[in-house]
Amino acid sequence: MNGQVYVILAIIFVIIIAVFAVINVDPVTVNYLFWETESPLILVILFSVLMGGLITAAVGALRLYRAHHDVKKLSTENERLKKRMAAHGIMDEQNEEENKKETRKKLRQEAKQAQKADKE
Repeated sequence: MNGQVYVILAIIFVIIIAVFAVINVDPVTVNYLFWETESPLILVILFSVLMGGLITAAVGALRLYRAHHDVKKLSTENERLKKRMAAHGIMDEQNEEENKKETRKKLRQEAKQAQKADKE
């Protein structure tokens, strides 16, 4: 549902920009520091929106890459610490829970086998 809201908002934003750009078709002078050129305002608006989107996407991709790198680094450190704890005979809570579940499972299997043996 959340993704649909973003898509709808993006479509509305694109429509507003398109209408705004189509209304403004007069030629304007654009100064590029070292030279000037005349372009239709619609092209200036669309180019500006395109560049803003590309810059936003680049910054988002950079943040995503950094977050992925951090997750990978922390996962590696977590595994290293788990191995170190195991080497010292220290178990974390998750391993203790898994061991308890395995023990219960073995006890249930033994009880079932004992019941089968009693029936025979």
